[in-house]
Amino acid sequence: MPASITLSRISWSAPDGRPLFSNLDLSFGPERTGLVGRNGVGKTTLLKLVSGEIRPHAGTISVSGSLGILRQSVQVAPEETIADLFGVTAALAVLHRAEAGRATADELAAADWMLPARIAAALGRTGLDAEPHTPLAALSGGQRTRAGLAALVFTEPDFLLLDEPTNNLDRDGRAAVIALMSGWRAGAIIVSHDRELLESVDQIVELTSLGATRHGGNWSHYRERKALELGAAEHDLADAEKRMAEVARKTQATVERQARRDSAGRKTAAKGGIPRILLGGMKERSETTGGDNARLAERRRAAAQEDAKAAREKIEILQPLSVSLPPTGLPTSKIVLKIDGVTAGYRPDEPVICDLSFDVTGPERIAITGANGSGKTTMLALITGELKAWAGTVAVMTGFAMLDQKVGLLDPSASIRDNFRRINPQADENTCRAALARFMFRADAALQTVSTLSGGQLLRAGLACTLGAAPPPLLILDEPTNHLDIDSISAVEAGLGAYDGALIVVSHDETFLENIGITRRLELPGGYVGG
Repeated sequence: MPASITLSRISWSAPDGRPLFSNLDLSFGPERTGLVGRNGVGKTTLLKLVSGEIRPHAGTISVSGSLGILRQSVQVAPEETIADLFGVTAALAVLHRAEAGRATADELAAADWMLPARIAAALGRTGLDAEPHTPLAALSGGQRTRAGLAALVFTEPDFLLLDEPTNNLDRDGRAAVIALMSGWRAGAIIVSHDRELLESVDQIVELTSLGATRHGGNWSHYRERKALELGAAEHDLADAEKRMAEVARKTQATVERQARRDSAGRKTAAKGGIPRILLGGMKERSETTGGDNARLAERRRAAAQEDAKAAREKIEILQPLSVSLPPTGLPTSKIVLKIDGVTAGYRPDEPVICDLSFDVTGPERIAITGANGSGKTTMLALITGELKAWAGTVAVMTGFAMLDQKVGLLDPSASIRDNFRRINPQADENTCRAALARFMFRADAALQTVSTLSGGQLLRAGLACTLGAAPPPLLILDEPTNHLDIDSISAVEAGLGAYDGALIVVSHDETFLENIGITRRLELPGGYVGG
């Protein structure tokens, strides 16, 4: 029997009572499926339901085949090794005893002599060069993700359930995961905002507040088809609204014609000459005609409103972010940043960055890239002054703002509006509200407490507070797209596209870097295990 996953009439609500799924029907076969949708729409929850980690409040889930599950974060104990993650510690110990001549006859009979080769092959498929005895705590977050994925591949499951598998991976790690999934021939459900990874899938399932929609093909096909479907839905909505306006116009014209006829009849009656019995009949016919016209108009209006409602239900209204920002006034010849012969690190005699020199001039857009542990975050700490260089100089020649993944410049306990006024003390209330509105925080939305925001809203709020009033000439971003949904990433891209200052970005998201117009790259060499 082919492997399959079937969800029938599934309903589930969040602990706060907010319904995520209502009578959801969805099925998956042995193909690679990209699961997309806005933050908070229920993508991770759907994986938890399929895996059995949580149970639906109503409906049934049927799984035929084995599951391999990779979660967003891999928690490890200090003594845990790659072999433990693979579940082969005892089997490897048997091989070691056999090689030393200390294995029992039963152990020799059960020994899997191909095990080391199979482990190496699985690690190789994710691009991780490590030994089974390597402690997981000695690996970077990205390397642990690769190890976790390799352990899943090793078990050869019928379905992979992957939750943001390329988060925290460097360029080589992302490439390895994309290559792995491109060659994967079993089932997979992949929650991801990585548009490169989504190009390798067979179909896209989009979760929205309206339910789930399946689109055959990869990310590019999905975008093309969705654009056509949205265009058709918008056309239907425009037609329905046009009919509503036409019904209203015709109804008004009918009422006015009837009013003119009634007025003419009353004037004739006032002059006399029409028998009273005929006047009564005329009045009755006028009232009947007026009532018929009103009922006909109401039926037409109701039909047009129902068509408009049906058209709107096909469209999940996501107002695109279009930003117009005040200019920074940064001259093209202005030296923004100068780093000269810098060496720095955290442990004595173990530098992370050695003898590095580079300048940033004018509104350049620079990507700092390199393998996990090569010193990208260290470089940002040097630029912001959080870390002092052991040797050489770091000079920032202009005002700047730093946005990390957690948007640490915002006070979580304060509202977006209050954060804006604190960060921009020179801005009055009108300037504040206008700036926040440009980033889609209008009216009461600006009064939301920062701690209640989703990841996408948080970064958008950080951009609004940083760029909304008087943007600094230099903006520094550290992995801004991690944990954001694709619509939020598009919103951030739009905001950065309207910024005319200098930009320094640490990101492994090549599509994002291309879309924000990176003009130069600083590739940091090396890297060390544990960085």
